[in-house]
Amino acid sequence: MSKVTIHVAGLTRADLVAVARNGAEVEIGQDALDAMAKTRAHIEALAKGDTPVYGISTGFGALANRHIAQEDRVQLQKSLIRSHAAGMGPAVETEVVRALMLNRLKTLCSGRTGVRPVVAETMAALLNSGITPVVHEYGSLGCSGDLAPLAHCALVLMGEGRATDSNGVERPVPELLAEAGIEPLELQEKEGLALINGTDGMLGMLILALHDLEKLVDHADIIAAMSVESQMGTDQVFRPELHEPLRPHPGQTTSAANMFAALKDSEIVASHRHGDSKVQDAYSLRCAPQVTGGLRDTITYATLVAERELAAAIDNPVVLENGEVTSNGNFHGAPVAYVLDFLAIPATDLGSMSERRTDRALDKARNSGLEPFLAGDAGVDSGLMIAQYTQAGLVSENKRLANPASVDSIPSSAMQEDHVSMGWHSGRKLRKIVDNLRRILAIEYITAARASEMRVGLKPAPVTGAYIAKLRAAGVQGVGPDRFLAPELAIAEDVLR
Repeated sequence: MSKVTIHVAGLTRADLVAVARNGAEVEIGQDALDAMAKTRAHIEALAKGDTPVYGISTGFGALANRHIAQEDRVQLQKSLIRSHAAGMGPAVETEVVRALMLNRLKTLCSGRTGVRPVVAETMAALLNSGITPVVHEYGSLGCSGDLAPLAHCALVLMGEGRATDSNGVERPVPELLAEAGIEPLELQEKEGLALINGTDGMLGMLILALHDLEKLVDHADIIAAMSVESQMGTDQVFRPELHEPLRPHPGQTTSAANMFAALKDSEIVASHRHGDSKVQDAYSLRCAPQVTGGLRDTITYATLVAERELAAAIDNPVVLENGEVTSNGNFHGAPVAYVLDFLAIPATDLGSMSERRTDRALDKARNSGLEPFLAGDAGVDSGLMIAQYTQAGLVSENKRLANPASVDSIPSSAMQEDHVSMGWHSGRKLRKIVDNLRRILAIEYITAARASEMRVGLKPAPVTGAYIAKLRAAGVQGVGPDRFLAPELAIAEDVLR
């Protein structure tokens, strides 16, 4: 099993995917342990003083003016976590919870939160044991951090709450911790607040979505090329001289190059290069690089934001280099929320264009001589008719989900927290859009492969032909009598995953 070491400087995107999705082991670098010990000394000195300090000797949010007596401060931290673990709805995915925890651990290891090293070590042990706190769909407003989701994780560190084991089976938390040899934490001054005050959930969902979208745009280029090929379109609009020199968007240039290379040496394309009566292909074929390329460029920008946030130490109050503990607003999720919403728009539009290519392939009036719905025996068979219905339903759902969450705000905490980012909701929407996009592309993939094989006597290009062969090897059949189609759609989705 691979291992990820967390230093003061933080993590990479690859580190997060390795831990969240692939179960890589986590260890804490000595530099991070030393940094935490150093700043903890400042917190303990302030805790013994008479001057009220937010998060150490005061209440929270709208209750920040209440001074908390020394003997009540451990209870203050426990009460904070218990009261903030107030999520509702279904449990979110294990990979999201692990990403949430890892991002919070990364910030603890920055040495800017003032927690004891044992807090970070306990969270690392939880990740390494495969214990996953139950975190609910609803509870975060994306400001003051992903409070409720993080509180549900912190509750498990205390030996309370709900969690599942490495097999996904929910069991009593004390039993899970004892089995893993993990001692429950008794939180000290500031530690409860430090465990919940970050943009960790929305950032985790952003990084996981970027990882998936980076793969999907490459698949989308080849699948679009398959559609161009099978619908007797031209490859000449993808020539390099029509892209970078004329319209230098990097994503468009990359996608056009991918499509042009994918169609190289195609007998199907060559068969109608001369004598074809069509002047221009439909936009869904001809303009594919402009749309997929737009998503590529959005991914580039969103990656910049994600990497900046990965380098951040989000907490309030935060411990500065000189030991000063001071309030700030860095927990506001706006920068992350905006790019989560931004990614949703081109991802949705890419799916919309993909569905249009599928519909053309199934329409006898527009598919250049193929059977209606690519059926084996049209009339007796319905072919891929209803697969396109499913695709249209997914596109419609994505259009609804693409409406931004980050433009909404509902005041909370007695108007102390009077503007919030809703970034957690932006992340939840984007995850659904990415999953739906994969399904949409899978249906175009099946359609274009079948259409290409119906061009009897003509070979597809080596690249597109390899994609067809991969689909057939996985168990998706070609032209023939109607059959139970849902399993084959699921197979194509798995191939793209």
